[in-house]
Amino acid sequence: MKKPKTGGEIDSYCTKCKLDLTHRIIAMVGDTVKKVECKTCGSHHLYRKPKSERDAEMAAAAKAGSAVKKTKADGAPRTASERHAAAERAERERVSTWEKAIAGQPTGAFRPYSVKTLFGQGELVRHAKFGDGVVARVIDRAKVEILFQDGTRTMAHGIE
Repeated sequence: MKKPKTGGEIDSYCTKCKLDLTHRIIAMVGDTVKKVECKTCGSHHLYRKPKSERDAEMAAAAKAGSAVKKTKADGAPRTASERHAAAERAERERVSTWEKAIAGQPTGAFRPYSVKTLFGQGELVRHAKFGDGVVARVIDRAKVEILFQDGTRTMAHGIE
């Protein structure tokens, strides 16, 4: 089999035609094909292995006794229950982080929020609407991300 190169042809699953068709390679990273153009419909999309190759890989994995995990390419869960469980874990982690930052702090440790006040990372803030929070990060000279009990908010700071 010839090594694929930009401008060359390769079989790929077309996301528009929903078939394995011949595609032109339009982008590569190293030796890996990244984007292709369908020679039938002309659509551009990420390279996806043809169904025959995917089926062969699944059969080989089953024969080897390992299950192929069903996740997206970036490792994100695919099923609704997996997404729900991941969201709950993220929520618990966020609340835990907020509680650790706020717990046991005296009232005087919190600075009242004002658009004019300049904040630094880790500072404790008391907002009239959102309550107590901690500066998670300074985005730039005029914006900070503050973690409140109900979530993070991007807010203005240091504006005169």
